[in-house]
Amino acid sequence: MSVNISNIRLEFPLLAKEVNGHPLVYLDSAASAQKPQVVLDAESYFYQHEYAAVHRGIHTLSANATTRMEDIRKQVASFLHAASSEEIVFVKGATEAINLVAHSWGESQLQPGDNIIITEMEHHANIVPWQMLIKRINAELRYIPLTCTGTLDVTRLSSLIDSRTRLLALTHVSNVLGTQNPVKAIIAQAKACGIVTLIDGAQAIMHDTIDVQDLDCDFYVFSGHKIYGPSGIGILYGRKAILELMPPWEGGGSMISTVSLSKETTYTTAPWRFEAGSPNIGSIIGLGAALRWVSELGMDSIIQHEKKLMRYALNKLSDVPDIIIYSPPKAIGVVSFNLGRHHAFDVGSFLDQYGIAIRTGHHCAMPLMQYYGVSSMCRASFVLYNTEDEIDRLVSSLIRIQHLLG
Repeated sequence: MSVNISNIRLEFPLLAKEVNGHPLVYLDSAASAQKPQVVLDAESYFYQHEYAAVHRGIHTLSANATTRMEDIRKQVASFLHAASSEEIVFVKGATEAINLVAHSWGESQLQPGDNIIITEMEHHANIVPWQMLIKRINAELRYIPLTCTGTLDVTRLSSLIDSRTRLLALTHVSNVLGTQNPVKAIIAQAKACGIVTLIDGAQAIMHDTIDVQDLDCDFYVFSGHKIYGPSGIGILYGRKAILELMPPWEGGGSMISTVSLSKETTYTTAPWRFEAGSPNIGSIIGLGAALRWVSELGMDSIIQHEKKLMRYALNKLSDVPDIIIYSPPKAIGVVSFNLGRHHAFDVGSFLDQYGIAIRTGHHCAMPLMQYYGVSSMCRASFVLYNTEDEIDRLVSSLIRIQHLLG
């Protein structure tokens, strides 16, 4: 079933905005997607009519808010095809989810001399927490290298794995290149060696159906704001048997069983032991609305539209003189490029004058920039609400910029 993009765009209030006298072309959804009205309304309605603190409240508002929160936990589990809602942990975002695993699982399971494998294309959120962890425990970090085609050299993985490899953490889809990694095959190779796997799904969650049981990963993380939901909320999926082995990483309310000044504090079960303090209940409500909105549209229809859009974008952009495209032909969601000798910041600034919003810089992927020998790239990202007309405006504006900058 195809989707009516014109009608869908009407559901996003901000897309009607003008910037610098031009209709907005929003091509920065890989950084953060815009929100449909149903998400805005769900969060607003909760604060106006249903708000109360969750957990332990005897009064109706609190009990209802707690039920709503736990129902959304079940909804997320269903969206990810998890075996149980008890495998779903609410966090601030993918970054906090990875840090949680590094602190809780990493510090309790790794020993000096162990090693972790990541890749050369990771976002800093899937690099820095592991660098900090190996420094604390005197372990080693290894990297699957990139190839000149913007894909991973997975043939190198077997030579990186040894008897001390404990974790393999990699991105599902590169936030810079749009490369979709063969994570299922990589997970299978790691699992055969008894290695725990973590998949950063921040750039995949809005573009494809995710089935964590089919992938057979141990951890999967994503941020709500990437999939048309609010900021400040994300998900850590963890296989139940692993979560139950992990100690809390933050202390406070909601994650305890008993607290005494004279005896050792005891903790509640997973996933609640990882949710210390007051949760971001309003954003949890908004995330539930976003996932419901996506599910009602149908991921198959979304995938069909976005694949067509990416083919169109790569074809049109390749006709721009002097453009350097870094994304591979089968990229998902993003096209990264530079315009001849012109700095990405200058290109992005000029595009903004025409109402076109792209992302420029190192995209929190400095090792990948170093691989390509550049300090920054331009990145245009495409999701469900983008159109071929917007791509045409991007291309014509890039050509105009070349004439202006010389």
